[in-house]
Amino acid sequence: MDARPEVEIALIVNGVPVRRRVEARKSLVDFLREDLELTGSHVGCEQGVCGACTLRVDGALARGCLMLAAQCDGSRVETIEGVAEAGEIADLQRAFAEANALQCGFCTPAMLLTADALLRDDPDLDATSARRGLSGNYCRCTGYHAIVDAVLAAARARREASRG
Repeated sequence: MDARPEVEIALIVNGVPVRRRVEARKSLVDFLREDLELTGSHVGCEQGVCGACTLRVDGALARGCLMLAAQCDGSRVETIEGVAEAGEIADLQRAFAEANALQCGFCTPAMLLTADALLRDDPDLDATSARRGLSGNYCRCTGYHAIVDAVLAAARARREASRG
């Protein structure tokens, strides 16, 4: 019998305390998808290159395929499900739908989280900065033009909303 070492972890996922025993080598994205049934973060390359597994750990973007679930013991993890349910990215979701930036949807959760981080860091984001910031998230369907248009539309809307 193949006994794989397990560890107990306690973390907060989308605002909910979670305590589980997990295989020591299980990635964070696999833990979220398999153990917690949060399937919005996708597994693509499993090397951190494609960006499909992007989520937030302690407020910063992270590649869920490169982190072990055990590394997140004591951390706050936010997935696309939690961020969307909280309404944090409703404007981006609307902009993506209006610009037809969704296509197959595989990259969309990571694109939305990345776009939100970009807009938080730079509310005056321009097209060049948006393309550069999104470049770590692969999209095979859209050619990025519609995605960049959506991010810039959300940036404009956020600026107008902040002016009152």
